[in-house]
Amino acid sequence: MIRHLALLQLSLLCVTTADAGPAGLAAHPAAAAFVARMEAEHGFERESLLAALATATYQDKALRLISPPKPGTGPRVRSWTGYRARFVDPVRIRAGLAFWDAHRASLERAEQRYGVPSEVILGIIGVETVFGRVTGSFPLLDALATLAFDYPPRADLFRRELENLFLLARENGRAVGSYTGSYAGAIGFPQFLPSSVRRYAVDFDGDGRIDLERSEADAIGSVARYLAEHGWRSGERVADPVALPAGADVDALLATGIEPRLDRHSLSAAGIELPQGIELATLVDLESPGKPTEYWLGYRNFYVLTRYNRSSFYAMSVLQLAQALREARISSRQVARGAP
Repeated sequence: MIRHLALLQLSLLCVTTADAGPAGLAAHPAAAAFVARMEAEHGFERESLLAALATATYQDKALRLISPPKPGTGPRVRSWTGYRARFVDPVRIRAGLAFWDAHRASLERAEQRYGVPSEVILGIIGVETVFGRVTGSFPLLDALATLAFDYPPRADLFRRELENLFLLARENGRAVGSYTGSYAGAIGFPQFLPSSVRRYAVDFDGDGRIDLERSEADAIGSVARYLAEHGWRSGERVADPVALPAGADVDALLATGIEPRLDRHSLSAAGIELPQGIELATLVDLESPGKPTEYWLGYRNFYVLTRYNRSSFYAMSVLQLAQALREARISSRQVARGAP
């Protein structure tokens, strides 16, 4: 503990306050309570915390990006086809195949250890960052302090993540201001929040440290572990399209929520049959303006994907990118072997 504190204090001395103003976010009214709690619960020194926050610059752009549309600007249109087109596209498929070839050994090892298929791991990393191409350039200390202190709808979440950023920096002997990522505080290839880095990330390349910003192997292993610890079931299906019979009470089926709770009996009564080996499902609706709604049965593994991002659109994009990558890889191998 003493060594970690010394390293943190030393690293803080190396951070310039030139761009943050004389007091940065240390002068924010909410900073005092945060500093007091970090002192009491984690043994940080008050002056070190204030020195770090003094280097943090208010990020108005982070607030704008995370906020819902302003009244009068109209709701965001829910469109599955538009959402899918952003993530299941030729750029990601080409990049994913190259990433798969380059890191095949790590992917196979992660699949063996955690039971998560290589293409699903790739689906997460591809949707999140185009395989490391777009990881964000926001200083995380700035973004998280801004959201923790000035975004009331989710202030508790971002205070926890700001707390975890300080803890992560201390545990790694790293300057708390040296992390960059998304406007919401996510880090590296898999876009883990600081709390997830501390809880789920693994040193998968064996170099003695966890680095989700530069180590593809660490990112691969960490995504696989995250999904496994949230209940991924090896070898089970994820989701299947379903044609609803005329007269099905769609609203009642959807009302059960995203977690699989519809059993074989209740679905059979609605005219829907579950595949063999699956006992519970959820009904997923994928809406697009001007087009018929797609319906899918989502199983336990689909629910696990929504633990990464609590959106059925997100989970389905991961699944369909994974499927597209697997099919493209099979096709490329057949071409390489000269198969018809």
